[in-house]
Amino acid sequence: MTTRTEPATAAGGMTIGGRTFGSRLILGSGRFDSPETLVRCVEASGAEIVTVAVRRVSLDRADEGGLFRHLEGTGVMILPNTAGCYTAEQAVRVARLARAAGLSEFVKLEVIGDERTLYPDVVELVEATRILVDEGFVVLPYTSDDVVVARRLEEVGAAAVMPLASPIGSGLGVVDPLSLRFILDAVSVPVIVDAGVGTASDATVAMELGVDGILMNTAVAMAQDPVRMSRAMRLAVEAGRLAFEAGRMPRREWARPTSPPEGRVGE
Repeated sequence: MTTRTEPATAAGGMTIGGRTFGSRLILGSGRFDSPETLVRCVEASGAEIVTVAVRRVSLDRADEGGLFRHLEGTGVMILPNTAGCYTAEQAVRVARLARAAGLSEFVKLEVIGDERTLYPDVVELVEATRILVDEGFVVLPYTSDDVVVARRLEEVGAAAVMPLASPIGSGLGVVDPLSLRFILDAVSVPVIVDAGVGTASDATVAMELGVDGILMNTAVAMAQDPVRMSRAMRLAVEAGRLAFEAGRMPRREWARPTSPPEGRVGE
């Protein structure tokens, strides 16, 4: 069992790559009906990090209608994302492009291996992580819920590991909590659930397992009221984290009275 580092689990904040964020909720920027809705959701969620797919947006900060101009006033850290890459070579190229455009050295690394499930190609993912870490990037790789892969990613220098709770955009929630627990026990870097959260209860369940944070996009963007769902997710993440830190009561198969038996009427 690996001892997890204190900064990653300290109350009130999440530390990644030496930088601490007050919110444990990360918001994706895809599928919103407008940049204005995205900004309102960022504000309602309290998120301090927003992911942006480098291959799908203009990197020109002077573009008045561009996503970056809308996000600049929110104070969030823009986390470039290598979405749409299928090889380590492609992902590395996109990450370099984002840094050259003046974005952070932080990068959310995606290397997709299967188009139907959008599961990652973990072999290419580990290789891309190794290359980017050697080049000074702070790498947050999206990965499967595989404890062996999580260990490999930490070994090559990943600043966090981001296992899926269920397939991207599925909204199925945490389908295999045991696998997430294995990962939490195996690595010392932050563990951030990435993909599969569908509603607030899913977020709370994930946080109660002890993960350090959650990245979500579709659950907010495709809600009937994205802004209200953003606030719900904020509260769910906070409640789940508090419950984890408080420590739940033991599970029992039989009832146990909450009042002592002494002094019952008729005795």
